[in-house]
Amino acid sequence: MQTSLFEIFRIGIGPSSSHTVGPMRAARDFAISLREERLIEHVATVRVELFGSLALTGLGHGSHRAAQLGLIGGTPDGIDPLTIDRVLSEIVARGTIRLLGHWEIPFEESRDLIFRSQQTLPGHPNAMRFVALDEKSRELKTAVYYSTGGGFITREGREEPVAAKANPPYPFATSKALLSLGENHGLPIWKIVLENEKTWHDEVGIRGYIDRIWGVMRECTRRGLYAEGNLPGGLEVRRRAPGLYQMLKREDSRDPLVAMDWVNAFAMAVCEENAAGSRVVTAPTNGAAGIIPAVAHYLSRFVPGAGETELFRFFLTATAIGKLYKENASISGAEVGCQGEVGVACSMAAGALVAALGGTNRQVEYAAEIGMEHNLGMTCDPIAGLVQIPCIERNAMGAVKAINASRIAMRESGEHKVSLDQVIATMYQTGLDMQSRYKETSLAGLAVNVVNC
Repeated sequence: MQTSLFEIFRIGIGPSSSHTVGPMRAARDFAISLREERLIEHVATVRVELFGSLALTGLGHGSHRAAQLGLIGGTPDGIDPLTIDRVLSEIVARGTIRLLGHWEIPFEESRDLIFRSQQTLPGHPNAMRFVALDEKSRELKTAVYYSTGGGFITREGREEPVAAKANPPYPFATSKALLSLGENHGLPIWKIVLENEKTWHDEVGIRGYIDRIWGVMRECTRRGLYAEGNLPGGLEVRRRAPGLYQMLKREDSRDPLVAMDWVNAFAMAVCEENAAGSRVVTAPTNGAAGIIPAVAHYLSRFVPGAGETELFRFFLTATAIGKLYKENASISGAEVGCQGEVGVACSMAAGALVAALGGTNRQVEYAAEIGMEHNLGMTCDPIAGLVQIPCIERNAMGAVKAINASRIAMRESGEHKVSLDQVIATMYQTGLDMQSRYKETSLAGLAVNVVNC
């Protein structure tokens, strides 16, 4: 597998990459397949079935809404979050849906969108099935999709085009191999990633994409620092980032830990925007979308002399670390718990910050290892299936932990007992051993011990 910067960081909408972005992409892919196979004009009904975690927390994550948006041709990075309510209201008012924006068929959510919360499919806890029927209720096409975290999807029975990408000059599947490449060729990790990315994109395009995702992160942070009120979903969770932001602007900054307060504000601002369904960047997921931007803001605001060069290295190094988790373990909370989301983002941010600050490759690897080691076993138990409690504060904690991990690593030579490869394997095994009710089902943990009144 050759996971790219352009896949680790995806521009989309909240509140969830696996439960919102993934279903939207899958629904659109199914509609496109109907058109390509010349079936779309014969479709009279489309039935959408959500299984496992998608069914159990789909309402809170907006999976049902995302599926409808995908069927009409919407894309996570192209749809305007401000138009979503109007578009969905029109579907309800008409009682029809326009596949890919053109082919109109009857559609009623209560009839055609089914939550199968007692059933799972074998490929992944996040499963969905699309069934297209003709006017005589004969099946035209059925497809099963899995949303595997970070907006990635797979379709059952379809061989993924792994070989479609040209082979990069510095392939690596483990952190051991990555470190060996650096030693043998005298390259920092960020440079290895850059040269690999140049196999698929020119450097202008790579720099442009990094500028774009950083721009979306900055804008998301800005919105979150000013948007007041309560978050949607029924929990009446108050947005706290604006109040903290105003307080920090007023206070004397001689407090030696004031940077930590700013990092908290940045992370919560992004996560509150994500919870509101706004535009965010999966980094590597929506549930952990606040950590990378918060640490990047820390880099640009509190590290003297840090600028575009350091941020460029930051995002490329984060890509290398995210790739290792994606290809060797999981970034899906429904599969391995929140250690696969907040834990991975913390690990990515920790190693990336070391690289931006001029640390060695071994210090980068050490910081990334620390970032995950102390998130091992973290469950995913969102109250009411909403990406709010404990997710928002958890991102703030993860961002601060990433900065601390980088500081520990940079005070050492890089030698340590537990390797990043070992901690990735441990995380994955821990996730497999974790009871499913603690993995984005809202059937245990805080989700049942905090009464939702």
